[in-house]
Amino acid sequence: MTADWLHPLAETAARLPAQPDRQWIEAMRNGTMRAGLYAPRGADDQTPHDQDEVYVVVAGSGTFVRAGERQAFGSGDFLFVPAGMEHRFDAFSDDFAAWAVFWGAKGGDG
Repeated sequence: MTADWLHPLAETAARLPAQPDRQWIEAMRNGTMRAGLYAPRGADDQTPHDQDEVYVVVAGSGTFVRAGERQAFGSGDFLFVPAGMEHRFDAFSDDFAAWAVFWGAKGGDG
């Protein structure tokens, strides 16, 4: 068993629900922080969140759309999205997965 502060990618990915409409598995919480693995399949239909968020891409590639701006991304990239901002992953590969971390006050820290 791993420590409650260590969440290996393979173990967390194995816990992702099999249903296509479930694209997220929470790995941990601490205070206002929530972290988990995000791995949409086919399409990303997420809506803006009420906390600031970062993604760390662990697999795959595609295009990230943030407030209308489009940027290519790949494995190892780090993406920031302020609370309330429209964003989504687009044209992403079948193996796409990213750690997602939410934190701070509703409405963002910035």
